[in-house]
Amino acid sequence: MTAVETQMTYSSYVIHQEEAYMIQEDSWDRDLLLDPAWEKQQRKTFTAWCNSHLRKAGTQIENIEEDFRNGLKLMLLLEIANVNKALDFICSKGVKLVSIGAEEIVDGNVKMTLGMIWTIILRFAIQDISVEETSAKEGLLLWCQRKTAPYRNVNVQNFHISWKDGLALCALIHRHRPDLIDYSKLRKDDPIDIVNTPKPDEKAIMTYVSCFYHAFAGAEQLLEWIRRTIPWLENRAAEQTMRAMQQKLEDFRDYRRVHKPPRVQEKCQLEINFNTLQTKLRLSNRPAFMPSEGKMVSDIANAWKGLEQVEKGYEEWLLTEIRRLERLDHLAEKFKQKQRGPAVPEGL
Repeated sequence: MTAVETQMTYSSYVIHQEEAYMIQEDSWDRDLLLDPAWEKQQRKTFTAWCNSHLRKAGTQIENIEEDFRNGLKLMLLLEIANVNKALDFICSKGVKLVSIGAEEIVDGNVKMTLGMIWTIILRFAIQDISVEETSAKEGLLLWCQRKTAPYRNVNVQNFHISWKDGLALCALIHRHRPDLIDYSKLRKDDPIDIVNTPKPDEKAIMTYVSCFYHAFAGAEQLLEWIRRTIPWLENRAAEQTMRAMQQKLEDFRDYRRVHKPPRVQEKCQLEINFNTLQTKLRLSNRPAFMPSEGKMVSDIANAWKGLEQVEKGYEEWLLTEIRRLERLDHLAEKFKQKQRGPAVPEGL
């Protein structure tokens, strides 16, 4: 590790290219007609995505342009007060709503409503996806390519034509849950409802696939974060000044306050999801789900234990180094005082 690398703060390990993808290539032009086939796909996909969250509040929507008009369902979706506040909240989270106002939602403008839901999906389900050096759409595509690479008749190059026959979706499911699909029996001419069109809608496909990513990649993401964080905590390169060491301590406290808590939640949620899934499978008399090697609950627990051990050692080292520098500063100050000698009384 070079001298420059040893001085990198934790923030350099967790940089996300959040703003890059949010500069949307195709803003929602209110005068541009939406392709009927794509509108149908978006209606179905976006409605399903909204309902997956609204069910937690004991409700759902049937008609996407009608059910958001009074702002109540949107309030439940975003857990805030009304349409205007909902839109303000969306903007406060870095989502750019191009030509979308409360009037369009209240009036039931289907195109504007679909545009609003897409920006919400983009911000909260896609933007933060990170796979190696790629993020958002490109990261999601790379994840799909790697997961489907071993499967015959699947060649994922985009989020439209590559998904036309439905085999890519089946491959993603089979890769993580082989007990659900017998991939060997699938054929290219067996249509799947959402993709049975000449050119599937890119936004609808990305929405579906992002749900698979968050359902299946949770363990991978958490383990990858642990692998990236441990080298930073193992770095024992001491600084020569008190200010530099105090900055290291502040970075560590920032890691504890800001970066680690969401990962604790992820770990707990993974354990809950795993136990819930196993219970449902058992009650349905179906085989237990076994994660792939290296991604079991026990693997995550062991990796987390290793992280906390390194974390504890790093904190102890930081405090020890700061005390050492304090002693050195104190000795240096005493030496300076002796060098100056005793003060000579005035008048002598």
